[in-house]
Amino acid sequence: MENENLRFEEAMLKLEEIVQRLETGDVPLEDAISLYKKGMELSQYCHGKLQDAEKQLISVIDPEGQQRPFNPEKGAEANE
Repeated sequence: MENENLRFEEAMLKLEEIVQRLETGDVPLEDAISLYKKGMELSQYCHGKLQDAEKQLISVIDPEGQQRPFNPEKGAEANE
């Protein structure tokens, strides 16, 4: 996929541009389909980037200095 070298912010800007073009309604059907497909690819790419960032950020360091996952649903007591 050509999006692999894009930064998250660049991908979001491209996605916003596609959404704006599609919302105008002045795009021929064939172009609209291509834009929609490209938008879906960018959306999936951005979603993956966000999931990767979340995995990196949601962790805690235990008393032994080891990194382990943090489960926000269980609360702070369960992660101590």
